[in-house]
Amino acid sequence: MRIKWDNNGEIKREVIKLDRFEKVYNEYRNQQQDEAEKNQKGTFSTGKEQIVAVRKNDDGDLIAFQTNAGRKLDYVQALSEAKSGNLANVDVFHKYGRDILRSEPDGIKENNLDELPEF
Repeated sequence: MRIKWDNNGEIKREVIKLDRFEKVYNEYRNQQQDEAEKNQKGTFSTGKEQIVAVRKNDDGDLIAFQTNAGRKLDYVQALSEAKSGNLANVDVFHKYGRDILRSEPDGIKENNLDELPEF
């Protein structure tokens, strides 16, 4: 079912038939969303530490990270831990001639590194 608004602002419901490509993609997306929500709630355990808090400088740049085990890592330590596969839900990518740490793109804004509480 698709919900649309007509020109008067009224809600119109349309029954649409998804083709097999849309159906498979929607199932995949929902599965990814479910896993991300479980992970955010801590019910999905990878056995790896998770970043739960951050420290920012005056410009708003992330400069340090705290894990669920209580460890406080500077940026270089966190990069090293992430590259070694010791931190869950983060990626390292190379841009602007340097390595950058970011949260895995899972569609949940609340668990982005920039959105985590500060310590």
